[in-house]
Amino acid sequence: MVTLSLLVTSVVAVVGLVALSAFFSSSESAIFSLPEEWVREAAADGSADGATLGELRSDPHRLLVTILVGNNVVNMAISSIVTLLVSEVFSPGAAVVVATAGASALILVFGEIVPKSYGLGHARTWSRRVARPLALVERALGPVVVLFDASTRRLTALVGGDRGIEENLLDE
Repeated sequence: MVTLSLLVTSVVAVVGLVALSAFFSSSESAIFSLPEEWVREAAADGSADGATLGELRSDPHRLLVTILVGNNVVNMAISSIVTLLVSEVFSPGAAVVVATAGASALILVFGEIVPKSYGLGHARTWSRRVARPLALVERALGPVVVLFDASTRRLTALVGGDRGIEENLLDE
């Protein structure tokens, strides 16, 4: 039986986590869509957010790893909380189906599609706004980011992939 306090806490947590998912998704589309020349100009304009943006874009693989680690942790937490709540109402099999469908729809619409569209539509202003928070996330997740950064570079090389593939994502 779900108590009112558990329900309220869970809903608040899911709303906050969806907002974080939106932050990561919109940041990714905004920053990776910027022309390199504009990023260089922003980095040289003397502002802290411009300088941070330039630093982030100087290593696109590490930036992508930071965003993906943050977004995946947040999205997994959303799925876990939704599954916990739904399992109190439905049988185990039905709970998995309902939680998967519900969490997927929630994440896709509010954590991915709409935020990515926003990030693309407001790339220059949004990328400046999110640069310093993303740099903080990169530092906070430092050991995890370093682990995934190094391991994915090695795995990419082992399978014959282009180790600098993120450079192709950047709008030149």
